[in-house]
Formats: sequence, structure tokens, C-alpha cells
Amino acid sequence: MPATEKVSRGKDVEPRENIYLFAPNLIGYSRIILAVASLYYMPLHPRTCSLLYSISCLLDALDGYAARYLDQSTRFGAVLDMVTDRCTTACLLVFLASAFPRWSIVFQGLIALDMASHYMHMYATLAMGGSDESHKNVDKSRSFILNLYYTNRTVLFLCCALNEVFFIALYLLSFSSPLLSPGLLEQVPEIKQANPYSAAALELARANKMDSTVPWIIAIVSFPVMMLKQIINVVQLVKASRWLAEGDLEARRERKKTR
Repeated sequence: MPATEKVSRGKDVEPRENIYLFAPNLIGYSRIILAVASLYYMPLHPRTCSLLYSISCLLDALDGYAARYLDQSTRFGAVLDMVTDRCTTACLLVFLASAFPRWSIVFQGLIALDMASHYMHMYATLAMGGSDESHKNVDKSRSFILNLYYTNRTVLFLCCALNEVFFIALYLLSFSSPLLSPGLLEQVPEIKQANPYSAAALELARANKMDSTVPWIIAIVSFPVMMLKQIINVVQLVKASRWLAEGDLEARRERKKTR
């Protein structure tokens, strides 16, 4: 079915666009397929998983460019893009929580912060700015850092890309670095007969699969940007909460006036 089909209305024939088949949305579907494939390989195949996951993330920039170039920006596409971002990052963090159980509360907190800040920001934009308002239209008076983050494409790309790069580096370290996962130091004979799908068996299967030098360098370089991204998430959550609270106060004042 083509992206544009003709619909007859009386004597006129006018084109009816199929939003689902817009080029940016097709790219979005491919991102989902690549992300699911990366999750399949995630437990035991770090190189294949990292390649698929990275391509999925890089396509995030391509679909936005395609939407602007082809004039195919849609609300469906924007939500599809955001949901894909949130879900893929959350899935990777879930794996990291299982790979590094003593740090699981940190990864759980990062998932909660990411989901909460974006949901609150999106809801506040729709409730206070109207249904036609984009969540990326943040006035400087509301937040300078959010305005810079959402309106400067270079800043947005670098923050999102290096944030994911940091988590990919941690993922690779789960296959290589005994400093983060003590179980990788040596093979434990008594665990060899464990359930092949148990956490212990999977950790043994991951042990010493790759050198840790490059993942450590990547993690160290991208760590400051990852922290900046979390600060932006906190600011986004706080600003959205305040915006909603201001709207509630205004609504209460209006109701009191009408009594």
C-alpha cells in the first residue's frame, strides 16, 4: 500500500496520506526490529548485540532528519520515537541490573528517572501547552538548559548518543572486567552444573569474552555526558511538575472566581 492513496469524495479525488508508511516511521519500525534483535543477542553475544543496538540508536538521528527533509513530521512519529528510546534504554539497564546486582538499585533508579521525567514533561506539554504543542518547544524563560537541549540538535544528539554509549560500554565490561563483576575473576567448578539459564551460569558464560581496555576508555570518556543527561532528566521532571502545579493553582483561582 503506498504512503499516499486516493480517496473519492463526490466528483473530486483527493489524496489520503498513510501516516504509518511515512519514511521516518518506517525508519522507526526498523529501529524497533534492530532493538529486539539486539535484546535476543544481549545475554551472550556482546559484539553482535552492541552493533545492532548502536545502529538502532543512530537511526534515531536519521528519522528526525528524514521527517524534516520530507516534510513528514507527525505526532505519531514523535511518540513512536520517544517510546522506542525509552524502551530500548530501559531494556539495556535491566540487563545491567542483572549483570551487576550490587548496583541494581542505581540502574533501577535510572530507569525510573528516565520514564518519569519524560512522561511528566510530555503530559505537562499536552496539558498546559495544548495538543498542537511539541514537547521540544521549551521556552528559555522556563528552563535555559532544557531549551538548549531540545532546540540545539548537536547538543541533543551528543547527550543522547554518549548517554547510550556509556551504557553500552558498561554492557561490554560485564563480559570483561572483574573490577565490576567479581564472578569474572575465575571459573567456579561447582556452578558448572547449574541451570543453564540461571544468573550464575550466564555470568560464567560471559566471563572473559573480551578485553576490557576499550570499554573502559569509552566508559570514562562518556561518563560526564551521561551524568549531564541525568541532570537534564531531573531538571525536566522538576520543571514539568512545577508547570503542572502552576496550572492547577490557576484553575483553582478561576473556579473560585466563578462561584
